[in-house]
Amino acid sequence: MAGTNPRAARIAALIQRVVASSIERELHDKRLASITVTEVRVTNDLQIAKVYWTQLGHEGHEEGERKRAQQALDQAKGHLRSLVGHKAGLRLTPQLQFVFDEVPGEAHEIEDILAVAKKRDEELARVRATAQYAGDADPYKHDDEAEAEGDEFESDEE
Repeated sequence: MAGTNPRAARIAALIQRVVASSIERELHDKRLASITVTEVRVTNDLQIAKVYWTQLGHEGHEEGERKRAQQALDQAKGHLRSLVGHKAGLRLTPQLQFVFDEVPGEAHEIEDILAVAKKRDEELARVRATAQYAGDADPYKHDDEAEAEGDEFESDEE
């Protein structure tokens, strides 16, 4: 959303709803079939709205589909802006900039890394459960043991 301007935050939410519903209902472009609008950020002066979007793609074809979807969004930018202006009732409608949202893809990568780390932790826990100490379980001398040894030496000397 926007920084500190509550009006910009409200307009960003409105733009997100209008753009998402328009892509789904009014734009009959196959390139936009699997588009999801994830977030909209509006500048505090309400001049520019960055529309972040993501796309569910088929393995191996994501890059090409993403480029085609970006082209379709750029072509529909004027129509979407006029719809936003009409539904929002704004004197000046923000300029729409469509930006591909990298966060979901990065989130999947992080989840994969965490899954590998969890698997390693489980394996380490299994190894640790059957592990034995190389020497004594507690190799350090404690004060009560040192005193007992000291008493033995004193009794030998007497």
